[in-house]
Amino acid sequence: MIGHGYGGFLWLIVAVLDIYAIIKIAQSSAEPIWKAMWIVIVIALPVLGLILWWLFGPKG
Repeated sequence: MIGHGYGGFLWLIVAVLDIYAIIKIAQSSAEPIWKAMWIVIVIALPVLGLILWWLFGPKG
């Protein structure tokens, strides 16, 4: 039971970071198809998608 309440807090952090990633993807200069692909990945795989975007996503 210890730490039971922290799961919701961690998912809140993930959700905020995902929203940040989606905004940065939308503002990037990447082709629209790549933007759409990255947004779908971040939404479908919240934690893994965020990590993949941070490593390989559009940077400008």
